[in-house]
Amino acid sequence: MRLSRYFLPVMKETPADAQIVSHKLMLRAGLIRQTAAGIYAWLPLGLRVLKKIERIVREEQDRAGAVELLMPTVQSADLWRQSGRFDAYGPEMLRFPDRHGREMLYGPTNEEMITTIFLEAVRSYRDLPRTLYHIQWKFRDEVRPRFGVMRGREFLMKDAYSFDLDDEGMRASYEAMFVAYLRTFARMGLQAVPVRAPTGPIGGDLSHEFHILADTGESALFYDAAIEEVSRDELLSADTSTIARLTGLYAMEEEEHAKVSDCPVPPERLRSRRGIEVGHIFAFGSKYSKSMGLSVQNAEGAQVHPQMGSYGVGVSRLMGAIIEASHDEAGIVWPDSVAPFRVGLINMRADDGNCASAADELYGRLRDAGIDTLYDDRDERGGAKFATMDLIGLPLQLVIGPKGVEKGIVELKRRATGEREELSLESAMARLSE
Repeated sequence: MRLSRYFLPVMKETPADAQIVSHKLMLRAGLIRQTAAGIYAWLPLGLRVLKKIERIVREEQDRAGAVELLMPTVQSADLWRQSGRFDAYGPEMLRFPDRHGREMLYGPTNEEMITTIFLEAVRSYRDLPRTLYHIQWKFRDEVRPRFGVMRGREFLMKDAYSFDLDDEGMRASYEAMFVAYLRTFARMGLQAVPVRAPTGPIGGDLSHEFHILADTGESALFYDAAIEEVSRDELLSADTSTIARLTGLYAMEEEEHAKVSDCPVPPERLRSRRGIEVGHIFAFGSKYSKSMGLSVQNAEGAQVHPQMGSYGVGVSRLMGAIIEASHDEAGIVWPDSVAPFRVGLINMRADDGNCASAADELYGRLRDAGIDTLYDDRDERGGAKFATMDLIGLPLQLVIGPKGVEKGIVELKRRATGEREELSLESAMARLSE
């Protein structure tokens, strides 16, 4: 993509209302724009990152055996009355009548709807187990939306729902999702800490939150330092033994830690850092299947209420979490897996014919090789181009200038380390094609 034809409204100054790093950089780098309190438009560069995050989430859900569908954003209040949650959920739920006076709501979650869809279509134990998921926009009317996409009112979420015949099956589904979450976050270059959590209005007695360690996180966590010793490779190949290892290590939020009189972690191994919640999983048994009067026949012919779990990942929130965990004074430093483009090609002298021709030719070769490239072909000074590329945080920068053209070389810079090297055009292409 040529930057001269792209829509990338970067900002030199930080907006006064942006308080945390991710919010500041998402605005300055032209990823989002606020349209109302807690509601954002996703601009082209931000949308590309959002799609990359969504793809990883989807691939790990599919790998775990979940089946994708798509449910609507607007739900009937009658569904929520069946489960008893319509009046109990609180003012965060946006309620409104349609033109016929029927009460509707903008879905904050989908337990009622998926329970009805699935269990009205199945009758036998042979249809279980199943896990269904979708990636859909949600709305929760936060009292004080703040911190950009970290606590907005409208957000993109992956929510999955498992259906099992018994408690043993439900726990197996829960563990499969636990593993999927460890892999998902590791693929994004994030270190996730699983924390036992209260179930809140979702219900049940088994729940874990997944927190990303970041100095600007909203939660204070206490945990065993051994958690940091679990390698990315271990998380990418996680199985149930990984769950046992991680959950056997001590991790909880500050208010829970304050209630513990005898901390199980030796003082020399106890760590305290801030965390950003990016995922939450629940096993809540028959709360919804029973309250909504839905059952299946087991192998003995008796009617039983399926055991259920739900599993959420904040897809749009993850973008903010990644930036909080990966940035420097110059801007964002995207992990390769979610970067909007892999390469930023910088033509140092758009007014130099030889330089422009060489840059155009290299851009064509990169595009033909299927290498995602943002080509800064603008008639701007070199310093401004470098500042833009550092701000938006693409993993690699490829720089072409008049002197390099004469020598047949380009400069390759890795954004994360600042490492630079001069390469021939052929060597650069070979490196980028690896």
